[in-house]
Amino acid sequence: MMTLKRFRVTNFRSIMDSGWIECDNVTSLVGINEAGKSNVILALWKLKPVRDGQIDLLHDMPTKEYSSWRSTPEDVVFISADFELNNALIDKVVALCKCDRDVAAIVNIKRRYDGRYDVSFPCYKSEQSINAASIVDSISILNNQLKSLKEKTKAEAGIKERVSTFYNNVLTFISSKDVLTQSDFAEIEKMCPTGLTKSATSEIYPNFQAAQTAISNGFSDLNPSDPADNADIQNLMVSEMPSFVYYSNYGNLDAQIYLPHAIKWLNGEEVAGIDNSAKVRTLRVLFDFVKLNPQEVLDLGKDPVKIVVDNYGRESKRTPTTEEIERATAQKAERAILLNSASTDLTRKFKEWWKQGNYIFRFQADGEFFKIWVSDDKRPEEIELERRSTGLQWFLSFFLTFLVESQEAHKGAILLLDEAGLSLHPLAQKDLIAFFESLSETNQLIYTTHSPFLVDTSNIDRAKVVYSDNHGLTVVSSDLRASDDKLNEKSIYAVHAALGLSVSDILLQGCQPIIVEGPSDQHYFNAIKIYLVRNQKYAPNTELVFIPSGGVRGVAGVVSIVGGKDGTLPLVILDGDSSGKSAKNKLQSGLYQHCSDVVLNIGDFLDFENGEVEDLIPPKLMFRQINRLFRDVEDELFEDIFAEGQAIVPQVEQFAERHSVQLDKGWKVDVAKGVKQQLQKGKSDIVPDEYMSKWLCLFKKFND
Repeated sequence: MMTLKRFRVTNFRSIMDSGWIECDNVTSLVGINEAGKSNVILALWKLKPVRDGQIDLLHDMPTKEYSSWRSTPEDVVFISADFELNNALIDKVVALCKCDRDVAAIVNIKRRYDGRYDVSFPCYKSEQSINAASIVDSISILNNQLKSLKEKTKAEAGIKERVSTFYNNVLTFISSKDVLTQSDFAEIEKMCPTGLTKSATSEIYPNFQAAQTAISNGFSDLNPSDPADNADIQNLMVSEMPSFVYYSNYGNLDAQIYLPHAIKWLNGEEVAGIDNSAKVRTLRVLFDFVKLNPQEVLDLGKDPVKIVVDNYGRESKRTPTTEEIERATAQKAERAILLNSASTDLTRKFKEWWKQGNYIFRFQADGEFFKIWVSDDKRPEEIELERRSTGLQWFLSFFLTFLVESQEAHKGAILLLDEAGLSLHPLAQKDLIAFFESLSETNQLIYTTHSPFLVDTSNIDRAKVVYSDNHGLTVVSSDLRASDDKLNEKSIYAVHAALGLSVSDILLQGCQPIIVEGPSDQHYFNAIKIYLVRNQKYAPNTELVFIPSGGVRGVAGVVSIVGGKDGTLPLVILDGDSSGKSAKNKLQSGLYQHCSDVVLNIGDFLDFENGEVEDLIPPKLMFRQINRLFRDVEDELFEDIFAEGQAIVPQVEQFAERHSVQLDKGWKVDVAKGVKQQLQKGKSDIVPDEYMSKWLCLFKKFND
């Protein structure tokens, strides 16, 4: 199994380079119409589509480059994706090429316009030098053993001396070196004696062979096996890569389905004068759900034959036999039981996700028609599906499609949804988010939207903003902060509107809002809260909700939204750096002058100056995530230079500068997400007592 970690779209329609797009179990692409959201997931779909999804040079290549690229599609990559392998797949890769497990953990797969795949392993590195000690030890042991060996034949005369000379030369050559390089290996090869006699009785030649093996094995680390060079591994990665399923038109179900037409559509036939292409897919999953095909529904409902036709085409009436009547009755009873069972199953499962009413569904087969009836608490009388709201029709069709396909043909596939739930009421769109979360237990999911109601504010970091730049090219950004860039202002509005709506919900539900500076702060405080509550160290009086303000400049604006009707102001916690201190003083002398005690500074809970939220976290939990930022730094680890009692963020930035590493804009959020996952999965003893005391002291302030 593979998990999609990130992807990058290049040279595809309106996208020249999307940049890397990080993926979670559920990822949302938020932007206005014509921003290019659909193009982002269309490119990803064509990496490995379940069906359709053929590469179309004319429509997929950027228009301005088509004339240049059409003749050489093999030169142009349009999609690149990093996948994380599970342990079983890692084992297969290691077994095939004998590489380290760390090397096999991540695979990158690209696709070119000619359909060809490129497979690489980003963690693979060719070593530049090795430690000399292991080779010295091996040769020394073999040299000592050589002294007691004898030349058994005349043909072996002088072989012992030649081998001994070789060993001594190698040891002398290596003794002055701490590390060995590829050029050193070439020099040792030149020293190696040639033309040595090999015989069945020889004692010396096996000793010499052992030395050759020890030297080769020692230097093999200089050029460890690259899994990407193995054709079997390349084929394995492409075959094991998840398929992508693209949904854009779900085709709402009709209340009444004419079975003869449904049979033709599902068999790929057309019905003159009727275009039902959008609904064929939904019809298929409907009949899969009831575990019947339309032909069976039709056949099980047939009446006994009353009219017969003779050989001359003449019709005559006949009375069905008792056996025929009983068989037809039994078939209709079986059909009724099957449809009733499917109706009950759908009603039960639908209740788990649709929170806008308690709906009861009933499937009915009447002659050549298949009908869907709906009732609910407010309207207990049954009404045809198409007379209910468009939102209910859409959600039912959508629900059936995913319920059937994600568990059957598309099990393990990555689901791509284009503008899902547009016809749903805002409250129903929120329910859709919960439905997505459930689907993500078996399928990763990426969806596009421009609705603030489809932005999951509980996992705001999953949202990516999509907009068009000055040249009309699509840009994808993980930066959700307010921006002076007028081009992405409209796209990012949906995210900020969602946060505003979330704040309203918080006020209505009686939660305690706490304003923090940014998303990394939100991640850390949520992680700490969950850890403390789970380990029974802390029990909040009310639900604590941490709201990012987009930096210290945004605090006042968020406070104005969150402030209660009775004039109470929400608690604010700021970093202990210079900007945080300045913001605290400004709030306490202005908006919070009569309640200055609810403006907190992280520095007040630390033993040193300029502390930030990262300094509330045990360094050992931080190191693992920080090391990922510096994978290309070979000669030094961050924890080796970390100075306790000093703010960690400036140290990370200084370490990056010293090693010429360009930190990504959102690196602090990435580290925070990683720490959050560790705390959520970690045992109760992973947090030292001194940090536990700081956490409890801080969270006690939230209860005051």
